Amino acid sequence: MPSRPRADRDICQELAVDFAFDSRTEELRAQLLDFMTSHVYPAERVVEEQHAALSNQWDRPPVMDELKAEARRRGLWNLFLPNHAFGAGLTNLQYAPLAEITGWSPMIAPEAINCAAPDTGNMEILAMFGTPDQQQRWLRPLLDGEIRSAFSMTEPEVASSDATNISTRIERDGGEYVVTGRKWWSSGAMSPRCALAIVMGVTDADAQPHRRQSMVLVPLDSPGVNVRRATTVFGYSDGAHGGHADIEYDEVRVPAANLLGEEGSGFAIAQARLGPGRIHHCMRVIGMADRALDLMCRRVSTRTAFGRVLAEQGVVQEWIAEAFIRLEQARLLVLKAAWMMDRVGNREARREIAAIKVAAPQAALWVLERAIQAHGGAGVSQDFPLAQFYAHARTLQLADGPDEVHRRAIARDMLRPFAAPPENTTSSSTQART
Repeated sequence: MPSRPRADRDICQELAVDFAFDSRTEELRAQLLDFMTSHVYPAERVVEEQHAALSNQWDRPPVMDELKAEARRRGLWNLFLPNHAFGAGLTNLQYAPLAEITGWSPMIAPEAINCAAPDTGNMEILAMFGTPDQQQRWLRPLLDGEIRSAFSMTEPEVASSDATNISTRIERDGGEYVVTGRKWWSSGAMSPRCALAIVMGVTDADAQPHRRQSMVLVPLDSPGVNVRRATTVFGYSDGAHGGHADIEYDEVRVPAANLLGEEGSGFAIAQARLGPGRIHHCMRVIGMADRALDLMCRRVSTRTAFGRVLAEQGVVQEWIAEAFIRLEQARLLVLKAAWMMDRVGNREARREIAAIKVAAPQAALWVLERAIQAHGGAGVSQDFPLAQFYAHARTLQLADGPDEVHRRAIARDMLRPFAAPPENTTSSSTQART
């Protein structure tokens, strides 16, 4: 006999599933699409030219200030943050399609509307866990786009897919915390405008595995902060995003008031940060792949090989149809995850959140592979964004937890109802004696 469906899957039966965009979402989508057409796409070439002329490759091209001013004027600012006191007050389902639109120009659009990682995640946890003083000093300038920030969790010497492996020490010394350790992939930290790193480290090595870690706010100009180098992504510097830094924290002292949340809450804060962030990443990567599909359709409609337009080739039509199917599936799964997060919370939506983190980059990479192939040599050149899109999408199979970790979490969650009850050791030993 088949078992009864698990109770947590009854959520969709109890609540009407509706992914339709409400009037506010439609209004913001129209405004954002217009901003992309009138300002962002024309700025792509300008950003490239200005960036090449910068004396510091990590600095921001001047046109970005113009884009940010225009976005603020239009009310397209801090759309990601659901807290009405700080952001636009949108739900995850309302923000998801907006994130997809920015994915069409991921090197420019997210920062232009102040919705770029890692600042988004840092602002979220500062809004949720920061003290009023921390919010005034760090959250407000981030919300205003005056500074940038980094998130220092991943370490080069341990398997950081398991965050309980983290070895950086955060030790209390009177009225201060002393931070010692090495981090890498601290995205954004190469930017001269990066003023803050949120550092995760061990405050109590003897506590339970998920209560050993804490987070502290470390100004990047603190003595002992040594930015050793930038790490590239498939050869790309990601200069537009402030790069990815390898940082040594050599007995860095910060006031005890810089503790984010409470001691031992670092792991929980990290999980709170990563949930919404996965919605952002997944919808943006779908937007990137959607642009790749658009570019592929344009390319094959204007190129002829062996006497036929490429668009008439059966294999090319197969690519285009399959690309649509895969992206539509991924999009609907992300929208469902966003809908569930809004209605039942991140914990109940954990399986869907894990699933989209696997499905969205996987679908995007499949589309990008075919789009690159359809462009031939141009597909891997700087004349099209496809190669850079591919590099970014591939890293998403590692960032915020590798695919294998998310698949493991899904499998364990699905298997939990089928786990055998613990044996009664007393009766077993009795039976053995008889």
